[in-house]
Amino acid sequence: MRIGELAERAGTTTRTLRYYESRGLLPARRGGNGYRTYDEADLRALRQIRTLQDFGFELEETRPFVECLRAGHPEGDSCPASVAVYRRKLDELDALIGELTAVRKSVGTHLERAERAMEALAAEDASPRCELGG
Repeated sequence: MRIGELAERAGTTTRTLRYYESRGLLPARRGGNGYRTYDEADLRALRQIRTLQDFGFELEETRPFVECLRAGHPEGDSCPASVAVYRRKLDELDALIGELTAVRKSVGTHLERAERAMEALAAEDASPRCELGG
């Protein structure tokens, strides 16, 4: 298939496919007429890339999965290098979850303090009113 058909079937643009080609993620095969040619294996590789990117993987992190598919494996994640990328990504996600949990706790503490301050001000009739909120 030609680049336009592959782009359409993969739900992406020809520009993206050319970029993937320049990064070595797609083969740079050309037919006798000079047009780029692709096959179903290329479509599978693109779908793998897109799925991983939807999960938050960087483009370069998809390389072991694409190479696994090119090596003839039925799935891009059935090779040791792909499993290693999964492990690194999980560690990264766990670290981010830890950071977000800490931030959430801090925001919750500030909210509780602010609500107590508002309640204390409301208890005082003579306290100044905030003009911006209720």
